[in-house]
Amino acid sequence: MEMKKKIVLFDGVCNLCDRSVQFIIKHDKKDEFRFATLQGEIGNSLMQKRNIDTSRIDSIILIEPGVAFYTKSDAALQIGMHLKGYRTISKLLYLIPSKLRDIVYDIVACNRYKWYGKKEACLVPTPELKAKFLAN
Repeated sequence: MEMKKKIVLFDGVCNLCDRSVQFIIKHDKKDEFRFATLQGEIGNSLMQKRNIDTSRIDSIILIEPGVAFYTKSDAALQIGMHLKGYRTISKLLYLIPSKLRDIVYDIVACNRYKWYGKKEACLVPTPELKAKFLAN
């Protein structure tokens, strides 16, 4: 596993999450990110190693090389800090207290299937994108 890359764990059946992953891939000019689903063996293993309570976190998680990880709005903003053209807005949004940011994040996360739909199975990457996903 590429521990030098930042790992984004995402809900593999969520259409919003799928679009977010596609967005990150498109704007990841330095090839810093790799991806795994929360539902997969690798995602579960990475969460267990860090004692992440999977009953409380069911959306995005960013794992930095080493042991650090971010959840909810902190994960989204940390990802934005590494995407070309999104560093400034991420820095500005960090000025909003995390409790307030996470309230908005939780509203979207709780409604993501209703608003954006849900897939029957996890995302299957195209052959060109396969290297960006950690295999189970």
